[in-house]
Amino acid sequence: MNTLQHVKRFFASEAGVTSLEYALIAALIAVAIISGVTLLGTNVSTQYSSVAVVI
Repeated sequence: MNTLQHVKRFFASEAGVTSLEYALIAALIAVAIISGVTLLGTNVSTQYSSVAVVI
């Protein structure tokens, strides 16, 4: 059995569909975390800059 047939059987099985769903959920969570950390980092940088100007 070649690789393409293995891949087709994997995605046709229940385990393949479930693992694909978990991968999509993990990707969405990762995007949310990266977005939140980026936003938080920008806000913290702005606050430190404001404090530096006052000092």
